[in-house]
Order: sequence, then C-alpha cells, then structure tokens
Amino acid sequence: MRLLPYLFTLYIIAFLDRTNISSAALEIPHELGFSDNVIGMGSGIFFIGYFLLEIPGAVIVERWSARRWIARIMVTWGLVTIWMAFIHTPRQFYIVRFLLGAAEAGFFPGIIVYLTHWFTPQDRAKAMANFMAAIPISQIIGAPIAGWVLGTHWHGLSGWRWLFILEGFPAIAFGIVTYFYLTDRPHQAHWLPKDEQDWVASELETEKQQKKFAPTVNFFEVIARREILILIFVYFVQIIAAYAFVFWLPTMVKRLSGLSNFKVLAIATLPWVFAFMTMQLNGWHSDRTGERRWHTAVPLFLSAAGLMPLVFFNLGTIPVLALLTLVVGFVMAFLPCFWPMPPALLSGSTAAATIGLINSIGLLGGFAGPALMGYLSGQTHSFKTSFACMMVALIVAGTLTLTLRTQPRDRRR
Repeated sequence: MRLLPYLFTLYIIAFLDRTNISSAALEIPHELGFSDNVIGMGSGIFFIGYFLLEIPGAVIVERWSARRWIARIMVTWGLVTIWMAFIHTPRQFYIVRFLLGAAEAGFFPGIIVYLTHWFTPQDRAKAMANFMAAIPISQIIGAPIAGWVLGTHWHGLSGWRWLFILEGFPAIAFGIVTYFYLTDRPHQAHWLPKDEQDWVASELETEKQQKKFAPTVNFFEVIARREILILIFVYFVQIIAAYAFVFWLPTMVKRLSGLSNFKVLAIATLPWVFAFMTMQLNGWHSDRTGERRWHTAVPLFLSAAGLMPLVFFNLGTIPVLALLTLVVGFVMAFLPCFWPMPPALLSGSTAAATIGLINSIGLLGGFAGPALMGYLSGQTHSFKTSFACMMVALIVAGTLTLTLRTQPRDRRR
C-alpha cells in the first residue's frame, strides 16, 4: 500500500509521456505535413535512445539508490516532453524523441529491480501486474484527456502542442516528490514496524542464499545462456506487437470509423480496459499456481489467433475493433508473468544488468513495431501485411517460451 500505488502512478505518467505521440499523431500530419513513415520512425526512435542507457540505469538502482535515480529520470523526461511541443520539422521530431528515450532509460528496469528489493518470489507476479496495470490505465485515462486537449487552441498553440506541455509538468513534480517519498531498502523503512522490516529482509536474504548454490558466472557468461537469449527474443517480439498497437491504434480507429478525435480516443480505450483485466487475472493465477512458462506463452498464442482473421478476411468496423481488443488484451497479459522469470534465474548486480539488457534489447522492438507498421502502411495502404508478420512472430515467441529449461517456481514448493 505504501509503494505499489505510488509506483503505479509514476508509470502512468511515464507511459503517457512515452506514448502521447499516438494521440498527437491525429493532428500533427495536418499541421506539419508528416507522413505515416515519419510518424512511425519518430515514434520508434524513442527506443534507440532508451537502448543506449538502459543497462547502466538498472545497475545504478541495484548498487546506488532507486529513489535518487528515478527522481532524476522523471525530472529530465518531463523537461524533454515539454520541449516536444515546439518541434516543426521531422529532424527536430526525431531528435526530441531520441532524447526523450535517453531521458527515460533505466526507469522500467530500475522499477523491476526495485520490486525485487521488497517482494518475495511468490508475490512478484502480482506485484508486477499491479505495477504494470499502469500501461492500460494510462491509455484509459489519457485518451479522453488527449481527445479534449486536441480540441483546444490556447494562446495561438495547437491542441497537440498543449498535450505535451500539460503532460510534461506532472513528471517534473513527481520527480521531486519521489526523492523524498520512496525508500530504497526495507531496513530503511521507518514506516514499517521493526518485525515487518526483519521479516521482509529475512525472506529476501533466504532467496539470495539459495541462489548462491548455483555456479558463479559473470555477466557475459549469463547473456550467452540459452534461456537469457530466448527471454530477449520473446520480449522483443511482444514489444513489437504491443507498441505497434500503442502508437497506431488511434489511427486505425480513425481510419475505420471516420469519427471525431475525441470519439476515436474514447473508443481506443476499450482494448486497454480488457488488457487491465487480463493482466491482473494472469498475474494472480500465475502466482497461485507457481507456474510461469505457460502463463507467458498462452497469451502470445491467443494474440496470434486474434490477428489471423484480420490478415485473411475483410471485416467490418465492429468485428475489427473486437478482434483488436482481444489482441491488445492478450499481448499485455504476457507481462506480469514474464518479468518474474529473470530475477528467479539470477541475483544481485548480474540480475539487474541482465534485466536491463533484456528490456533494452527488447524495447528495440518498440522502434521496429511502429516504424515497420508505418512503412508497410504507407507502401500497401493497409495494415494486413503488418498483422501477418506480427502473427508469425508471436507464434514463434510463444513456442520458444515453452522450450525454456528452467521453469521458475516458488522454491519452497
């Protein structure tokens, strides 16, 4: 109750600042003349900057201080988000999106590492699900607000420019609060009774001692492991699908329906409502059963099944929206069961660096997904080719997940 609601709020702010370009893209092409290819490239280039600084950020959280590093990240990305409101050319668009990615780098893996400082292995999928519920909630909250802001024209600035300004300030404010609010480790938590501090520390120390019986390996040996390479590839594929929909869903709905921006963004929240429910249910059931692989693979297979009719048939607006809702919901259900796996295999700074590596390489899919979809859409004037590529990749990723040799479970079982 002390940590998760606050971290949840931070991730809502982060995800809004990362993805508000999907709402702004409803207006930017008309004012600045950007093509689908430019929008897709700019949306994805965020992850190039993110990739470069991701691993150091995760290690800093493990070795130095989560609250200081997260506070720094938030203030920086808030300032860059506001800067986004003043772009005029594709080059400026690319530069600011790259810098936004560099500013936010380390936030997500830092939080994943931070949660391992507080939650025991058998509770981590639920904690991840609660934290990552911020992804769909940010879309549910942010889309109607963005629809309203896009309709404004204050002081000679277009609505999409105000969208970046208004969503940049909360990051700065919460960054300052974070420095004073978060606690790095249980033994520093003055808000916890002493016996609870000791219990949490004891449980986490037991996990750490159990991992010491595994052979000692360095970071470079770890990343050569078959299991780690599979985790990187699987996450890369999931991110391609997730961010393709994050950035392009409002545009898809707009082209299907021809409705106003506000109605389009309101409709675009429906898949994220479903995603919120699937994430919570899958995370809860994974912790209850102690099983991770199938809970990670099955959502990928279901997402691919949802894409299949979109590839092979010409459907009406309502069936397409229903299938997109299912696909988005199942793609997101993957997350809370995937992220407890790397900490179960590794520990300490090696785990932190590996989590950063998985996230940074995986998030290059955040570049590939929107950019590829923008390019293919511009070439074919349809999203079907993108859906077909995505469907095959999801099937392969789900199959590889089931081949993992190590299935993390509650060790006490």
